Amino acid sequence: MFDLILACIIGVFGGVITGLIPGIHVNTAGAFVFSVSPFLLYSYPPEVLAVFLLSMSISHALLEFIPSMFLGVPEEGTVLSVMPGHYLLLQGRGKEAIRLVSIGGFGAMIVTIILLPVFMVGLPVLYGFLKPFIWIILSVTVVYMIYRLSRDFKSLIWSSILFLFSGIMGWTALNSPLSSSVSLLCIFSGLFGVSTLLYSLSEKSVMPEQNEHHRLELDEDILRSIFAGGIAGSILGFLPGMGPAQGSLLAQELSGASDRGREREGFLVAMSGVNASDALFSLIAIYIIGNPRSGIAVYINQILQGLDFNHLLIMIFSAITAVSISLVLCIKIGDFFSHSMQEINYEKITWFVICFMSFLVVLFGFMESANLIFILLIYITAISMGLLPHYLDINKSHLMGVLIVPAILVYTGIF
Repeated sequence: MFDLILACIIGVFGGVITGLIPGIHVNTAGAFVFSVSPFLLYSYPPEVLAVFLLSMSISHALLEFIPSMFLGVPEEGTVLSVMPGHYLLLQGRGKEAIRLVSIGGFGAMIVTIILLPVFMVGLPVLYGFLKPFIWIILSVTVVYMIYRLSRDFKSLIWSSILFLFSGIMGWTALNSPLSSSVSLLCIFSGLFGVSTLLYSLSEKSVMPEQNEHHRLELDEDILRSIFAGGIAGSILGFLPGMGPAQGSLLAQELSGASDRGREREGFLVAMSGVNASDALFSLIAIYIIGNPRSGIAVYINQILQGLDFNHLLIMIFSAITAVSISLVLCIKIGDFFSHSMQEINYEKITWFVICFMSFLVVLFGFMESANLIFILLIYITAISMGLLPHYLDINKSHLMGVLIVPAILVYTGIF
């Protein structure tokens, strides 16, 4: 028992490290742990490694919001095309945004665990019935997402083009000789990391002074968003290829936050909730439908050689412990960033992060003995495509076509 608790705590701090360093995906970190697991299993039981990976995944889900909010801050005129967290940050409400993210992730995790008996009874039957039609469900969801996030006909056209082109890039990269971990690192670092940072540098962004006091109110809207985030995160664990942005849009529709003038706050709560609940439900899906829905879930399933009911109970209690510790760390580290970011050279740290992310792409490619020219081609293409939503003033979540299009093609059975 002590080994499991210690593994949970160490896993949480591992998630803090991967979450605070932009460009490092938790599945990439999990891949390294999995690669050395044959040696670790000589000294530790498989349950310890499984708890470590799950705790790291949950902690990463909460902590990754901090660098995405405090780095890549846009100008006030373009903030609506980036993310609601930046909007609150420009109003000096960084502390409030961090607390919304923390509570959203914690609350949605609890909701997912409470509703687990319902999922265990209903999901196997539902999945068996819907499996042949998943590609249709994904397609309909994509069409609605593009329509819902478009302001006019012009933005609708550009959103559709970006979605399709990102899908083509994703299909090409994931079917290349590169390993999936290196491909995803290149793609996501370029699409959502470096591109946002480069755009913030071109806009000469400045971190505004943050309010020392936060005004977080746990009203009905926030509670609805927490519940909706837990439900949407579980649905994401069921549908392949869908990302937090799509889940957050679904959660907003479920909660109705956008109809009551709480769209940005509700979006932050829901997105964090989707991230956290998806981290657990992707693993639970192994037990319920026998199909893992994330890289971490695949690694855990391989280490445990299958997930039984006793393993499920261990994972649930570990998830509660991990999300509780992560809640406190997210608030404390977020407050530290809120104070310290105003005292450092924003441009220098942004360039440092860009160089560091680019170094990781090259390093991981070198470690995989991959074709560096091909890797750099994917990376530069992803950065270029990631810059387009900023200049076209459309939502960057349409770039999730990089995963959704390949998933649709696979589930059609054609490929």
